[in-house]
Amino acid sequence: MNKTHSDPTVQPVPASVTEQVDAADITLSNPKRAVLSLGSNLGNRLETLQGAIDALEDTPGVRVKAVSPVYETVPWGVDPGSQPSYFNAVVLLKTTLPPASLLERAHAVEEAFHRVRDERWGARTIDVDIVAYADVVSDDPVLTLPHPRAHERAFVLAPWHDVEPEAQLPGVGTVAELLGGVGSEGVLPRADLELRLPE
Repeated sequence: MNKTHSDPTVQPVPASVTEQVDAADITLSNPKRAVLSLGSNLGNRLETLQGAIDALEDTPGVRVKAVSPVYETVPWGVDPGSQPSYFNAVVLLKTTLPPASLLERAHAVEEAFHRVRDERWGARTIDVDIVAYADVVSDDPVLTLPHPRAHERAFVLAPWHDVEPEAQLPGVGTVAELLGGVGSEGVLPRADLELRLPE
């Protein structure tokens, strides 16, 4: 059964479909797997998240393989009620870009949507974070891998677990165990909203 874009339910992509896509995708040579977290709490949040996903797909050397359900979450690190709530999602990529180049592209996507970096944990139109890149563990201050706070953020772990239940955060543990440890308070699944894979 073909799902329409208006269908509010979000189902994992069957493995057989993923395998067909991978087999047909001859544009990437020896790609690496990357996990990105997206968040928006200003403007048209859903439209901005979709635009960021489409922009990532338009990047040479990047293919978006899976998109998580949307979650509405309480802003992190600020006083309650001081900011609008976030829409968050996680995307799984295959990429031939090295981590530093993928980070540059993530920043370019943020700039395209007028991300402003005035204050830490400030409201933003879009936030694009590299959560994990293959099995790389690095303490490079420019790009620490995996993301140094991903293991304590339910707004990253919950959507990631939805789209990849067996996932591991490199050097830390399974996403399922980490999510069980932090709980999902303030992280609400929005089954009425849907992000689509780029066509």
